[in-house]
Amino acid sequence: MALNYRKCAEEIVANIGGRDNIAQAAHCATRLRLVIKDNGKINKKVLENVEGVKGMFENNGQLQLIIGTGTVNKVYAEFLSVTGMTEATKDDVKAAAAAQQPVWKRMLKALGDVFVPILPAIVASGLMMGLIEALGKVYPAFADTNWYYFLDMVANTAFAYLPVIVAVSAARVFGGNLYLGGVVGLAMIHSSLLNAWNVGNSAAINEFFNITTGVIPSWNLLGDFRIGEWIVGSISRVGYQGHVIPVIIAVWMMCMIEKWLHKHVPEMIDLFVTPLCTVLSTVFLTFAIIGPAFAQLEAWVLAGARVLVRNPVGAGVMGAAYPWTVVMGLHHMYNVIEAGMLADSGVNTWMPIASAANFAQFGACLAIGLKARSNRTKAIAIPSSLSAALGITEPAIFGVNMRFFRPFIAGMIGGTIGAVFGAFTGIGATAYGVTGLPGYLTIKEPLQYTILLAVSGGLAFIIAYFIWREEEPEVKPAEVKAEVKAEPENLEFLDRVVISSSAGNIYQPVKGKVIAYTEIKDPTFAAGTLGQGVGIEPEDNIVYAPYDGEISSVAESKHAIGITGNDDMELLIHVGIDTVEMNGDGFIDFVAEGDKVTKGQKLMSFDRAKIQAAGKPETVVVLLTNSDDYQDVKFG
Repeated sequence: MALNYRKCAEEIVANIGGRDNIAQAAHCATRLRLVIKDNGKINKKVLENVEGVKGMFENNGQLQLIIGTGTVNKVYAEFLSVTGMTEATKDDVKAAAAAQQPVWKRMLKALGDVFVPILPAIVASGLMMGLIEALGKVYPAFADTNWYYFLDMVANTAFAYLPVIVAVSAARVFGGNLYLGGVVGLAMIHSSLLNAWNVGNSAAINEFFNITTGVIPSWNLLGDFRIGEWIVGSISRVGYQGHVIPVIIAVWMMCMIEKWLHKHVPEMIDLFVTPLCTVLSTVFLTFAIIGPAFAQLEAWVLAGARVLVRNPVGAGVMGAAYPWTVVMGLHHMYNVIEAGMLADSGVNTWMPIASAANFAQFGACLAIGLKARSNRTKAIAIPSSLSAALGITEPAIFGVNMRFFRPFIAGMIGGTIGAVFGAFTGIGATAYGVTGLPGYLTIKEPLQYTILLAVSGGLAFIIAYFIWREEEPEVKPAEVKAEVKAEPENLEFLDRVVISSSAGNIYQPVKGKVIAYTEIKDPTFAAGTLGQGVGIEPEDNIVYAPYDGEISSVAESKHAIGITGNDDMELLIHVGIDTVEMNGDGFIDFVAEGDKVTKGQKLMSFDRAKIQAAGKPETVVVLLTNSDDYQDVKFG
């Protein structure tokens, strides 16, 4: 008996809390994808037994109902009719699911979206910086050579101009003009501003401004207008080198201003009025509000650190808090504490705290690099961890640990324990400016320092390894189409029957090794929820029609095709596992819904290299989705 699509849709809506409880809805080749406002209103027991629903699970903020190929699109059409909603894409659903997440998760995602594209630059620079600094310490003569100065300049470039890189990437994420974002980033490190790393250095301040007071001058732009002790519009002439969060906030604000102006400024003058007003207002608000706010925060953190560092408990607190100050770009101020310690006693007891925190982030990042299945994650995590081991933690924190967050927490725990150990044992250094492995060149107790690194890094590694679970990577669609290989010379596999029933034979659609569907590395396919069939480990990249029939569905993401044959035989050919996340990148379809096809006709090509690079299994799934309708189905 044919499924009543209308009834199925009505029962789904009734058991997910009605129209008012649905934020967004879309479908893929086999599943109805829903974003629900309040999951507590879902009647799961009834929903699982709705006729037409073959399975249900929640993933990435989505409620996914398994309906089946050739059927889901019809149920979805009725679903839209019942709810009065308009058709949406999977990207719309992802956006709606993201909007349902807690604010802190959305903020972390935004931070990750900003840093993922710029990771190659900061990972390479961070690793190079660590190596150059270490060589300069090991071979002092090398530190005074032209090669050292040249390599140091190359290595430092990405970090010296980090606000510019971050600003451009943030403008892309928040939907603003990339070049206006670049201008805002450049303004924040302009050559007329004191380098942020010299804020605590009176000699550097005097030399830069040609003064003798050691106090950074300000621009008082709004007169003596005060809020408490704060002179509004008084801009301290110091840059934002090494800062990240203020830059991202500034560019987010810039994008909001730009979008508002585009809507309200007449088109005739929009071209020059909008950019001018956007940059001017953003830079003023950044320096007049964001800058002073972070300067005050920096002063509070510095004052608190000076107090906490005096005892083991406080050292533990700072070991946990240190990576957060790296995230905010406040960590350079600790040089003031270290310089004061060396002036007072000749021993720098802050350095072991910073080393414990940094080496813990190294351990957590290394754990991700070794555990991850995704080649992309490995390629970022392993060199980033090496950079962190040499004292440059930004690549590890922004590229891996903060992005996945659990490794960041593991690093905080390791940093806490290591810092407490360092305080109890009284480890100290004779200089400042280096941590991690290069710290051996300045440390007074190398054995205890080795234990500190082992404890902090090792503990963070173990915790991160066991609490982090790899999620499917987000892959952006690419413009380049998959390369289509020539047809294989040997097409004998097309004569091999892989599924047979009273309705007819289904032949092997792609060259490769045939495996049982229960061996497919996906619980939904392996359980036969979508029907029984086979999996094929492909040796080529072309999918052919396995029998004469009609194309019943083509996935929007191009990775799956449904074919209807004799006696309503419904077949799903699904290339790869979770390749829906690739959004069509690497796939080319040669047919459309409604096309008549004959056995051996090309249906699709796929780029195996791209599937592997995305960290997805490339198994081609071939399922007879209505196998329950036949009594004599055989496989192999």
